[in-house]
Amino acid sequence: MPGLSERERKLSGALMRVNHVGEVCAQALYEGHALATKNPALQRFFRASAGEEADHLAWTRERLEQLRERPSLLNPVWFAGALGIGYLAGRLGDRTSLGFMRETERQVEAHLAAHMERLPQHDEASRAIVRAMKHDEAAHAQQAALLGARELPSPVKLLMRGAARLMTSTAHVL
Repeated sequence: MPGLSERERKLSGALMRVNHVGEVCAQALYEGHALATKNPALQRFFRASAGEEADHLAWTRERLEQLRERPSLLNPVWFAGALGIGYLAGRLGDRTSLGFMRETERQVEAHLAAHMERLPQHDEASRAIVRAMKHDEAAHAQQAALLGARELPSPVKLLMRGAARLMTSTAHVL
């Protein structure tokens, strides 16, 4: 990869693999939320959000190819798990489902900020993708709040953070 050492290429590839997994999960989470709600307007909102996340999925996939890295071998597992979690959150009610979305996006935004710190400074292609994703995730969180997202209890937020750590550490290598 021009301009990146082998170590930097591998680091950028691992971080983009994690981001790609996050987008696989976002697709599934929002589909799960849409399946659970009986509100047609919220179904459209969740599916539109998933559509916007599809851009991120494509960007991260393309960047992985450019870095000569592969997506996570566990993507089908991530998708199935996130679909179930999204559906379960949705079954707890629309405001809780929106709260889950808002908290997910808040945590993703923080995760992406950490990636900006770790990415090689001169890997502008990866940095541009992460910047754009971070902006979009903040907008999704704000939209969920405007639609009536319920604040989730602290133990739920901690559980979400723990699950995210497990996913990111596994996806970093697998």
